[in-house]
Amino acid sequence: MRRMAIVIVMLVVAIEIFAQVRGPAPAGGEAAGGGAQRGGAPAGGALPGGGGAQRGGPPGGGRGGGARGGRAGAPFDMTGYWVSVVGEDWRWRVFPTRGDYGAVPLNQAARQIADAWDPAKDAAGGEACKAFAAPSLMRIPGRLHITWQDDQTLKIETDSGKQTRLFYFGNPPENKVEDFQGTSKAEWDLGNAGAGGLFFGRGNAAAGPSGSLKVVTSRMKPGYATRNGIPFSNTAILTEYYDLVKQKSGVEYLILTATLDDPTYMSQPMWTATHFKKQGDATNFTPVSCDGK
Repeated sequence: MRRMAIVIVMLVVAIEIFAQVRGPAPAGGEAAGGGAQRGGAPAGGALPGGGGAQRGGPPGGGRGGGARGGRAGAPFDMTGYWVSVVGEDWRWRVFPTRGDYGAVPLNQAARQIADAWDPAKDAAGGEACKAFAAPSLMRIPGRLHITWQDDQTLKIETDSGKQTRLFYFGNPPENKVEDFQGTSKAEWDLGNAGAGGLFFGRGNAAAGPSGSLKVVTSRMKPGYATRNGIPFSNTAILTEYYDLVKQKSGVEYLILTATLDDPTYMSQPMWTATHFKKQGDATNFTPVSCDGK
């Protein structure tokens, strides 16, 4: 299922490359041709061709192959600036609407909470960042700045919501306070490169080891799994895989596939696929806090 998701996402990338983008890009992101406005995948769920969260996503465990950690073990370099390519699910990602949940497998308890979603009330109560929690953050159109905080900690900063995620290859701090980004444990899953090479090849990466970045996030402060108020609990587990695809022209894409497991509010795991395009510099990277200030 995960490999199929990467293939589908790369088809969207191919459309972006070979077709001219029509109309302005959604705020904060870069539009791709062939998006959901013509019948794309529902948010967090069904993908064209039958894949989707309501039918079960990829297993939460690893995919085999060896693993090693930190900067020294990286099979690819994902540092730099990236912009989200909003080709899949743009309706749900750009225009969150109460009651429009697409194929997200929420249960009745979650639906009751989501139906009462009031962003103005969240903001007034100092909880505007609930919509920028780890399960939903990477889906929000915007830009990323990825750096190494140290040799064992990868840092992702977002301009949307002005959030910071830390991926620990070593042991996370014992005194880390529970927050919306949770505690993320990372490892390189070697020998399991994504399906992007089927379309563009792996460029210079072929000389080195192939693999993906696997990140498992837990201990999250309860927030929203989507921008329109679908909740997740403090027992939810977010599993992410990051794959790098490099075209022969040198253009790079970061492909993220994620599974959110939360039996408290979901009947099945919620599965999403998101991708980003490498930028040359910090142009247009303008962090804005959760309340838009």
